[in-house]
Amino acid sequence: MSDTHTTLKKQLMAAAVLLAALAVAFGSFLLFRPAPEAGTGAGAALPEPAANAQVVRPDSHRLTNPAKSRVTVVEFLDFECEGCGAFHPVLDRLKKEYGDRVTFVARYFPMPGHRNSGSAARAAEAAARQGRFLAMHDKLFETQREWGEAQTPKDAVFRGFARELGLDMTRYDADVAAPGTAERVAADQRDGLALGVQGTPTFFVQGKKVEPRSYEDLKALIERHLAAP
Repeated sequence: MSDTHTTLKKQLMAAAVLLAALAVAFGSFLLFRPAPEAGTGAGAALPEPAANAQVVRPDSHRLTNPAKSRVTVVEFLDFECEGCGAFHPVLDRLKKEYGDRVTFVARYFPMPGHRNSGSAARAAEAAARQGRFLAMHDKLFETQREWGEAQTPKDAVFRGFARELGLDMTRYDADVAAPGTAERVAADQRDGLALGVQGTPTFFVQGKKVEPRSYEDLKALIERHLAAP
């Protein structure tokens, strides 16, 4: 065997050993890296799934509340999710068409990969405590392009929205910071996880998870249930 061939063989073996060592080191990093911080937003761990999950709870936020509701449509949403933003005008249109017969419900499901999704949900919940959930819900989606996907905190932006909506700011600040507000958001997440929600938006019509892709899809599902005896 030539010296050149022997040298090349040694170099290849050394490279293989180095790659193996790097693979072990990287695997150890993945295995032993610290757990993400609990809570909501980027880097936050999702809570444990609910043991007694419900698609709709008595305190779930209803966007419409008809006297005689025949169908219930539930959306698990993330205010920073572009897909949810795209569905916002679709749901607005459907609410106008079916709001007297269909209950539309919004439930929080901030995704860990979004830096400001958790704080947006807490802002909406703080507004809800002053009876302005729908107004903040709409404001967050209508302005999503202004703050979504940002890597810096946007709490001040959400506070500005609260001021625009005429909220009591002392109460708003206290509610945003209250542990109960974060817990209310997490409660929706726990239900969603137990119900098989893996991303947003996720819809349920009459308690069954569905995958509409458009206004026409969701309208057809609503019509089908309205036509049922």
